[in-house]
Amino acid sequence: MPYEMMVGLTVTDDAVYRQYRRAMAPLLAAHGGGFRYDFTVAKVLESASEHPINRVFAIYFGSKPQMDAFFAHPDYQAIKARFFQRSVAGTTIFGGYER
Repeated sequence: MPYEMMVGLTVTDDAVYRQYRRAMAPLLAAHGGGFRYDFTVAKVLESASEHPINRVFAIYFGSKPQMDAFFAHPDYQAIKARFFQRSVAGTTIFGGYER
């Protein structure tokens, strides 16, 4: 069953974050995934997160096992270490759900 997550980030370096998204896109597609929505956030009115949120997106997969396999994949871990960790200061998972 299709699985989706809503995520909020604190992106601190837009250029490096764009490199992250480009690098991980083919692997994401190979795992049946993609982005349904993607927003930059100008103003947060209320947040329970410990960090500011300036980016929100919905990421989807064909199933939760496909999502788990994607995030555990060694190639993804390498891309994350190279780009994501340099460009994102905080991550908040708003929720995950089957569609």
